[in-house]
Amino acid sequence: MKRPRATSSSASISATTKPPLSPPVTPILKQKLHRTGAPKWFPLKLTHTELTLPLTFPTGQTFRWKQTGAIQYSGTIGPHLVSLRQRPGDDTVSYCVHCSSTSPKSGAELALLDFLNAEISLAELWSDFSKKDPRFGELAKHLRGARVLRQDPLECLIQFLCSSNNNIARITKMVDFVSSLGLHLGDIEGFEFHQFPSLDRLSRVSEAELRMAGFGYRAKYITGTVNALQSKPGGGNEWLLSLRKLDLQEAVAELCTLPGVGPKVAACIALFSLDQHSAIPVDTHVWKIATNYLLPDLAGAKLTAKLHGRVAEAFVSKYGEYAGWAQTLLFIAELPAQKTLLQSFSQPINKPDTYAEDK
Repeated sequence: MKRPRATSSSASISATTKPPLSPPVTPILKQKLHRTGAPKWFPLKLTHTELTLPLTFPTGQTFRWKQTGAIQYSGTIGPHLVSLRQRPGDDTVSYCVHCSSTSPKSGAELALLDFLNAEISLAELWSDFSKKDPRFGELAKHLRGARVLRQDPLECLIQFLCSSNNNIARITKMVDFVSSLGLHLGDIEGFEFHQFPSLDRLSRVSEAELRMAGFGYRAKYITGTVNALQSKPGGGNEWLLSLRKLDLQEAVAELCTLPGVGPKVAACIALFSLDQHSAIPVDTHVWKIATNYLLPDLAGAKLTAKLHGRVAEAFVSKYGEYAGWAQTLLFIAELPAQKTLLQSFSQPINKPDTYAEDK
């Protein structure tokens, strides 16, 4: 399944009752940037089968990447501001490094490949899942290249603290506010891009400031989590990275000790940043998928903490150690845009009788 990993040093808020998100009032330090001049594009050696940008970025894994072209997405990875694009008729993905706060293009490709989990062969995973699940095989024909990202754990954690009982538009505004606390790396197509702020920088933002910016009760979770991380022996970043070495249940248990982190948020962080490939974030959408296809005997039941665990077990039983990747595609297939795409094909994707829970 894996290719050698490239090493690197590396309740919703109502807009009518809450003040709009505003730029941070605390000062931002200036730092010299290394810009690359006119954009130069380079092949990333990932084919359409391995990476499809619209099936990877605007799907709820990250809220920091912006669509800056027809099939082009831009974002920051550590100190690098980069864009990825796919062109009709071109089977490979290209990337461009716009600027860096370290040195031009230094380590950018390695960091990008690491961020994209490029060591994992999506084609091999999809083939394995398709053998285990005919319905998955039908979906995979039309939804190729939906990858799971490998984000920086702190960045992923803060984003999903913002996601609690929230909608995507509001989450994005909150994440943009937090991001604006970091070093400004540049603008692309009207969007501002910042290096994600350090733990130390986040510690200088008060709960009151976040509440004034419209974060509501999430403000105390963010400041509480930042404080908890700073108290960790060796530092919060090192503690988060150490969770990659634990098994899934241990990692989730550790994450749930942080303010505002419950099982679903912990599973998202584990899957999208901690190499916990069997993590299953269970929300109402995933619950619906599970009761329709994996656990039909639970149809009509109310999702509880106990059933959350049973859903996760059912996915792992069906798909194995990379069950989180399978769940990601099944979740994407339920998004309105993808449902419309799937309905446009002549052969409907029916609910097969084989979708009983593995015994």
